[in-house]
Amino acid sequence: MPYIRVTLNTLIPKQYEFEPKTVGEHLLKRRLTLKLTQAEVGKLFNVSPFTIFNWEKGHTEPKIFQIPILINFLGYDPTNHNPNSIAERLFIRRRELGWTQRMAARELGVDPCTWSSWECGGTIMTHKHRRLVASFLGIAEEIINENMKKRWMSVTGNKSK
Repeated sequence: MPYIRVTLNTLIPKQYEFEPKTVGEHLLKRRLTLKLTQAEVGKLFNVSPFTIFNWEKGHTEPKIFQIPILINFLGYDPTNHNPNSIAERLFIRRRELGWTQRMAARELGVDPCTWSSWECGGTIMTHKHRRLVASFLGIAEEIINENMKKRWMSVTGNKSK
């Protein structure tokens, strides 16, 4: 009887002891830690396993409305910044809620162009809008007033206090 060479192959477990840098790598690390398949994670996000694959490989990223699910799945925001401005705080808060700029503007009762301007670093001119933004961000209105005062002074070139 002839001898047949037999080789047994097994799947090599993927290493998840790495420092994630991208949103996809954060997702991959968490998925591997929980020993979930891409299909199982896809069900949580209501997307296909192929979409999860693309996120993990960095080909695409989750849509804005999926960010709250991502933050909940990971237990943290993978792009958590240390905001240095009101504009950055607005962007981060809107992202946490999974809102588009249009949705955020509608929620605060302002024009979408106004919201866009604020998020791009524009001045929040009226006290009414400053109160709305302070409430939305959960910060004191005085912080916004002081920030806008500094912005106004730098734009006008007026250095007096």
